[in-house]
Amino acid sequence: MVFEVRYTDLAARIGRLETPHGTVETPAFVPVVHPVRQTISPSFLKKMGFQIVITNAYITFRHYGDEARRRGIHDIIGFDGAVMTDSGGYQVLEYGSVEVEPAEMAQFEKDIKSDVPIPLDKPTGYGLPYEKAKEYVRITLENCKETLQVAGDTGAVWVGPVQGAEHYDLVEHSARALDQMGFQLMALGSPVEVMEAYEFATLARMIARYKKAIPAKPIHLFGAGHPLTIPLAIALGCDMFDSASYMLYAKDDRYMTPQGTVRLADLTYLPCQCPVCSSYKVDELRRSLPKDQKTIEVAKHNLHVLKAEVDACKQAVMDGRMWEYVMQKARAHPRLMEAVQLFGGEEFRFLADNTPAFKEKAILLFDAIDQHRPEARRFRQMVATTTFRPKKTDMLILFPEGEVRPFYATRAFKELAKKFPGAQIATYNPFLGVIPAEVSDVFPAAHNLAGRLDRKIEDYPAFVESLDAFLENNSFEQVIIVADGFMKQYTEKKKLKAGRVEDYSDHVIDRL
Repeated sequence: MVFEVRYTDLAARIGRLETPHGTVETPAFVPVVHPVRQTISPSFLKKMGFQIVITNAYITFRHYGDEARRRGIHDIIGFDGAVMTDSGGYQVLEYGSVEVEPAEMAQFEKDIKSDVPIPLDKPTGYGLPYEKAKEYVRITLENCKETLQVAGDTGAVWVGPVQGAEHYDLVEHSARALDQMGFQLMALGSPVEVMEAYEFATLARMIARYKKAIPAKPIHLFGAGHPLTIPLAIALGCDMFDSASYMLYAKDDRYMTPQGTVRLADLTYLPCQCPVCSSYKVDELRRSLPKDQKTIEVAKHNLHVLKAEVDACKQAVMDGRMWEYVMQKARAHPRLMEAVQLFGGEEFRFLADNTPAFKEKAILLFDAIDQHRPEARRFRQMVATTTFRPKKTDMLILFPEGEVRPFYATRAFKELAKKFPGAQIATYNPFLGVIPAEVSDVFPAAHNLAGRLDRKIEDYPAFVESLDAFLENNSFEQVIIVADGFMKQYTEKKKLKAGRVEDYSDHVIDRL
C-alpha cells in the first residue's frame, strides 16, 4: 500500500491513497452504495467528485453469488473508481450473525476484486459490558487472521477493523494486534451508536487511544456521516469515513446544513446554493415533488453538504486553520464542545506531532481553550526550558504585550532597555506565557491575534505553570512586573513573594 501525506495541521492530513482502481485523496467521505438498489447512481457520485464508494460484499454475495465473481464488484455497482467492501459487519451488529465464514467472505471479496476489502468482524457496538466486548475483539482478531491467510498479494488494501468502542484499552489492544498482523489501513469500528447518542467525547477518546497505538497508518472511521462530526474526526486524524446518512436522512425528510440537520417541514428558506437548492423553492421541494423524487433531491443536497464539509476541512489544513475551524464547528453543539475541551489533556498531545512549527498566517486566540493549541504549547515549552538570564544583571522586567510586534521594535522596549541596561525584558500573553524580547519575532509570538477581553487567571493554568517554570529556571533575584488586569491576578495569587515578585505597576514603569 502507498499512502503519501502531503499537508498536515493538528492530526489532520491531506494524503494520497493508492488503490488498484485509482488514487484517493484523503480525507475522503465514502458514500455507501447499495449493491442491488441504487437510488442515486454511482456514476452521479463519480461526477460529484467522490473517488471511492463503499458497498456491502455480504449482500452482494447473497444476491449475486457467482455472477459477482464473473463480473467483479465495479461492474455490479457501475463505478469505475475505488470500491471499498464491508463484509457483513453491519449485519452482524444488527442481527448478531451472518451465514458465511470469515475465510469464505475473504475469498469472495478477493474474487470480486474489491480495492479496499474489510474482513468479517464482530462489532462491539456501544454499551456492551467489558467482558462481552473483550470476547468480540478476540473474535474479530481471529477472523482477521483467517482473512490474511486467504488475502494473498493482489494489490488490494485490506482493512484492519479496530473494535472496543468505549473500552479504550480494548481499542488500543485491537489496534496493536492488527498492526502486528500487517494491516496497512485501519478502521475504527462501532462509532455509529456513540455518535447517535451524541457522545462525541467518547468518540474523541476512542480515536485518541487508537492514535496512541498506531500514530502513522491511515485510519477509516465507520459510519461517520454527520456534518458536525466530520471536522472533529479529521482534526483527530481520521483519513476516511463512510456513511449512508445522506440517503437515510433524506428518507426521513432531514435536510443537512453545515451546523447539523433540520426537517424540511421546519424550513422557510433553503440556506444553500448547491444545484438542488438553486433549482427549487422550499415549497416545491417539500410539497410539489413525488415522495421518491423528493428523497433523491434531498439526498443529492446532503451529498453536496458532506463533500463541502470535507473540502472546507482540507482548505483549513492548507491555511493552517484547522484548530480555528474545528473550534468554530464545535460551538454548534454543546456535546461537541465537551469533546474539544479534551484537547487540553495529555492523551491529546499527539495533535502537536503534525502541526507545522511555522505558519504563514497568524493564529487566532479567542478563549481559554486556545491556550492548549499546539503552537501555544510549543512556544511555552520552549521558553520554560531555555535559560534567558543575562550575565550583566539578575533583573527581569515583564511588560504587557502591546499591539506592535515584535516587542524589541517598540518604543516601550527601547525605553526599558535604556533605563535598565542589561536587564532581561519580556512581555507576557495569557495564551503564550512569557515572551522574552529575543524571541518576540518567533512564530507565534509575533504572529497571533487575541481578543481584548477581561480574563480570569484561574482559567489559564498553562500561563501560571509556564511563568512559574520560567522564573524557576532562570532564578532572577529581582522581578519587576508591569501588571495589567490579568497579571495583577497572578501577583495577588502569588501574594508578592518577597525577593521574587514585585508589582511596580503603580510606580515608574507605568509611566514609560
